[in-house]
Amino acid sequence: MKIRRVRPSIRLVAAAVLVGTAFAGHVGAFESGRASFALAVNDDLVIPYRVLAVYVLPGEQLRLKADGVSGSASAGELITTAAGTWQWTAPASPGLETVTFAASQDTIRLNVFVMHPAASVKDGQLNDYSIGAYPAPLRGDRIYLAPDGFIELNESNAEIELSPHFRLGQFPSKQAGDLPKYLVLREALLLKLELLLEHVNDSGITADAFTVMSGYRTPVYNRGIGNGQHSRHIYGGAADIYIDVAPNDGIMDDLNADGRLDFRDAQHLHRLAEELFSRPAHRHLQGGRGVYRSTPAHGPFLHIDARGVRARWGLIP
Repeated sequence: MKIRRVRPSIRLVAAAVLVGTAFAGHVGAFESGRASFALAVNDDLVIPYRVLAVYVLPGEQLRLKADGVSGSASAGELITTAAGTWQWTAPASPGLETVTFAASQDTIRLNVFVMHPAASVKDGQLNDYSIGAYPAPLRGDRIYLAPDGFIELNESNAEIELSPHFRLGQFPSKQAGDLPKYLVLREALLLKLELLLEHVNDSGITADAFTVMSGYRTPVYNRGIGNGQHSRHIYGGAADIYIDVAPNDGIMDDLNADGRLDFRDAQHLHRLAEELFSRPAHRHLQGGRGVYRSTPAHGPFLHIDARGVRARWGLIP
């Protein structure tokens, strides 16, 4: 069965080594979490990391390819279809499962979130959690189709790894309400964040993660804060991020070392992203970026998304 979600093609060179310009800051060892082999999923997603989350509907199938490895699954049905090729069928009920591939000295683990189908949303609610209504696709573009499922965030899975440096609990909508909550995420966003984090560290800025100020937003929450109805946040493909390490004080660090904590630090993070994603090997991960100044409610930050086409705003000369 073909995965029904619409997403841009994601091709990633697993052996890429990203080297940036040295930064006169705090430099330390950074573990990228890259595996010694790569795993292909559904022919459009190549995973170079030891862990990555993927998202499917109940009963959907994943096509998996990797050479010289063995595979196992916590549930569902994993069968070998050819040498180095498997097919995994998700269980019939929502939940979290793992599919693991092991080489002689390394593993890649898929944390597979079996989603609640979008048809489970009734009158804008999913199990008493407000989702709201998705708008009609902008200009009929398929990247603005409503999601076909929602990931459940509960007390037991908030710390589950989405990728080496990001956890599920970093991305839910900020609206009030108790657990469980429900959200949408895109694999491409996590790959972009991991690549950028690695590039930031290679540039000389030590950071073991980005602070995610805003990840997924439900349409009802997005409308409540006055954001555009087609924000990439409601499709699970955007994050507003900043680096908050030295000191850890809730605002962007002095990334450009000018002695100030201001929008120029968000601009510096944007320049690193521009440098990285303008490289031929990563241009397929093109998307939107916007630089935001401080307000009384927050410090400066960078918006990054995985819409598949170039978009820029708020940039400072």
